[in-house]
Amino acid sequence: MAGLHFRTRASDSPWIHSVWTSTSDQVTEMTSVATACWGLVFWNQDGRAYASITGPETATGTAPVPEGASFVGIEFAVGTSLRTLPAPALVDGGVDLPDATRRAFRLDGVRWETPGADDAEALVARLVRSGAVVRDPLVAEIRRGQGPAVTERTVERRFRAATGFTRGAVRQIERAREAATLLASGSPVADVVTGLDYFDEPHLARALRRYVGRTARHLRDGTGGAIALSLDQPATS
Repeated sequence: MAGLHFRTRASDSPWIHSVWTSTSDQVTEMTSVATACWGLVFWNQDGRAYASITGPETATGTAPVPEGASFVGIEFAVGTSLRTLPAPALVDGGVDLPDATRRAFRLDGVRWETPGADDAEALVARLVRSGAVVRDPLVAEIRRGQGPAVTERTVERRFRAATGFTRGAVRQIERAREAATLLASGSPVADVVTGLDYFDEPHLARALRRYVGRTARHLRDGTGGAIALSLDQPATS
């Protein structure tokens, strides 16, 4: 069936949230989904190669899709950032990277090998070693569930400075994305409400509308058009 076909996998790298691939077939627009992650995206269309940096997104929306293209994407862990372009500067935005080819792209003044889906960890490791990708260690501790020995005010300030979001906003976005994958896999609405600690079904419905752009019925039935979210498996975080 024509559409936008996503496949997502988790990563064992602490710098990566997930790696995804996609192909577009007779679709020119998709529903974007809120995310607290920034990313790198590489795609090929009509024999040409492209690369871009994608920013975190605070809400759902619509976005154009190059028809007949194939994509590889790397979603970076919350709290990571580019040395020359902090994550807060990318919120609800993005940057096209120059001089992209099937073999290489330019980032932070350096030419890097364009990765396939299986090469994402190797590329990110090189970016980290070079200092092109950095992170706030305090945010990394918080994301691992550790309690740093600083005040709550300091935690919130550092978290927002590193990500562009409050911790509460990140939790809401991640919870809505997880709810969407659970509903798409057939989980009853009542179970999702209880399992993810939503106050009630209307509360869940509002979150889905704000962050995912779908109703529970759309997700269950697989309707509503192309969406920038892998609904083949539960979300990872």
